Amino acid sequence: MKLSRSDLGDLNVFMMLARAGGFRKAALDLDVSASALSHALRGLETRLGVRLINRNARSVTLTAAGEELLSRLEAGFGEIAAGVEGLNRYRASPSGRLRINVLSDAARLLLGPVFADYTVAHPDVDLEVVVQDTMIDIVGEGFDAGIRFGGRVPEDMIAVPVSEPLLWVMVASPAYLEIYGEPANPDDLKEHKCIGMRTGTGAIYHWELGNGAAAQTTNPDWSVVVSESALAIDIALGGGGIAYCLRNRIAPLIDAGRLREVLPTWSSMGEAFHIYYPSRRQQPEALRTLITMLKQTRHTRLAES
Repeated sequence: MKLSRSDLGDLNVFMMLARAGGFRKAALDLDVSASALSHALRGLETRLGVRLINRNARSVTLTAAGEELLSRLEAGFGEIAAGVEGLNRYRASPSGRLRINVLSDAARLLLGPVFADYTVAHPDVDLEVVVQDTMIDIVGEGFDAGIRFGGRVPEDMIAVPVSEPLLWVMVASPAYLEIYGEPANPDDLKEHKCIGMRTGTGAIYHWELGNGAAAQTTNPDWSVVVSESALAIDIALGGGGIAYCLRNRIAPLIDAGRLREVLPTWSSMGEAFHIYYPSRRQQPEALRTLITMLKQTRHTRLAES
């Protein structure tokens, strides 16, 4: 079978559909309509003379023929992508698409200034950033890299620290502390309104207090549980309780007197932010350049501190 440009495009559509597991998600990833994908796939199946997928209302599953074709396409398209990526060694600046999945705290503390400089320095890179606190399979979801706390990086990934270790603190508004008083020790937190946080895995995070031999973990009776630190900080600002968050996130609010540290001697140092990517893939030049920029920014911050 001689492959035309249309055939290659439809084979890529099939591969993206198989990875996504459904027409709606594949359509979003490819920025086309679900009906256009369905039409392209039906045309491909007609030309090949075999059914590749089994359709139902919400998802698709591969036939035996589809499974066999997918395994060969992933190898073939992978070689094509590697060949195109290799050309970046001959360019003054990398090009191509770079997709990053980023923890919300990292997005706000690390990436704004860095990405602004990156897009200016490398205008031929199509950069896409998805801010998401839930843990995902970055390979399966089509991302080149992710940014998480060091202890949350999957073991089969290459991880590079891009920040200093992070200080976690407890904070509340002056109005809240005026009404409820300040806790004198960690045990007193049981008598306070504490704002819980679900981690990216869905579990509620137990507050880690102190460092070294004095370190302990506490799990108060939560007055409210949220899934992002920005909302926890907003609740604390409104006098709704004590929040546990990164000090860098709320330093301006502390300086302005809108929040006060609670039990400051029980603040805790935690893992740095790490950027991570698959160990079994060729590292895209656009990603290598971004990691270099993030590391340089980290070194500058350390030199200034």
